[in-house]
Amino acid sequence: MSHAHTATPVEFSLVEVADGVFGYIQPDGTWMINNTGFIVGRTGVSAIDACSTERRTRAFLTAIGGVTRAPVRTLVNTHHHPDHTAGNGLFAGAAIVAHELARPEMRLLGLPHNSGVWTDTDYGVLELALPFLTFTDKVTLWADDLRCELLYAGGPAHTTNDIVVWIPERSVVFCGDLIFNGGTPFLLSGSVLGAIDVLENFLAPLGARTIVPGHGPVGGPELIEPVLGYLRFIAGLAAQGRAAGLAPLELARGADLGQYAGWSDPERTVGNLHRAYADLAGPAEARGGPIDFAAALADMITYNGGRPLTCRA
Repeated sequence: MSHAHTATPVEFSLVEVADGVFGYIQPDGTWMINNTGFIVGRTGVSAIDACSTERRTRAFLTAIGGVTRAPVRTLVNTHHHPDHTAGNGLFAGAAIVAHELARPEMRLLGLPHNSGVWTDTDYGVLELALPFLTFTDKVTLWADDLRCELLYAGGPAHTTNDIVVWIPERSVVFCGDLIFNGGTPFLLSGSVLGAIDVLENFLAPLGARTIVPGHGPVGGPELIEPVLGYLRFIAGLAAQGRAAGLAPLELARGADLGQYAGWSDPERTVGNLHRAYADLAGPAEARGGPIDFAAALADMITYNGGRPLTCRA
C-alpha cells in the first residue's frame, strides 16, 4: 500500500494484529522511518505515535481514515524522539499523552531539521505539539470496553521516558523503540545497562504474543532475545574497551560485530558505546544522565566514512 502525498509515495503495510488493533509498518525502518499504530473504537480512534515528516504523518492519517470514519481522539507518544512525535501537530483535536519526562525532552529537542548529521530530508510544514496529558507510572486508555494500559518502562532504556501500550486481553504490546527488529538499537538518549534491565524485568514478563516494535516487522516474543544479546554484547565490549583505555570510536572500529553486522545503521554502535561508557562510569541511579551528544554524533559520522548518516524519510 502507498500514499502519494508528494512525487514519492510512502510505503507501508497495515497489519491488523488483533480485532480493531492495527500496526502501521514503514519499511525499511532506518533513521526517521518508524512504526505507528492505532486502536479503533465505535466513536473514536487512539493512535500510537506520529511520524517524522508531514508527508509520512499525513499518509498515516489517510490510512486510519481508510479503516474508520471515527476521529482520532487520543495520540500516545511512546517516547520523545522526533521520528515518533514530529507529526503530533497534524492530529487536530487529539489529546496527546506521554510520560511526564517526555514533554521537557520534546521541548528541548524541538522539531527535526537538516543539520548535516543526517542526509537532507524534506520534513514539510510541522508544528511542535507537546503532550498535554502526562503520567508517571501507568494510566489506562479505553477503546470501548478494551483495556489498553500505558505503562512506563520503569527506568532509562532507549530514552528516559519510554512507555508501552499493553493490551492484555489481546496479548499485544506496542513497545516503541524498546525493540528494533532487524536494525541496530540506539541507546544514546537512554542507557545500555538500563535497557537490559527493562527488557529482562519489564517487557519480557508481560508475556505478549504479539510485539509491534518501533522499527521493523511485527513479531512475537522471539524479538526480545536478539536485542538483549546485542545489548549484552555492547556492555561487554564497553567494559573491555574502558579497561584497555580505548575511546568509543577506536573500540567500534576494531570490533567484530559478528551476528549483528548485517543489521541496519551500524554506526549506532559508536553512540551506544558512548552511552555504555557513561553507564559504567557511574552508579545505576545516574543512568540516562547528561552525555556529550555532539561528540557521539560526530564519532558516528566519522565511523560512517565522514558522510552524513543516511536518512530516507
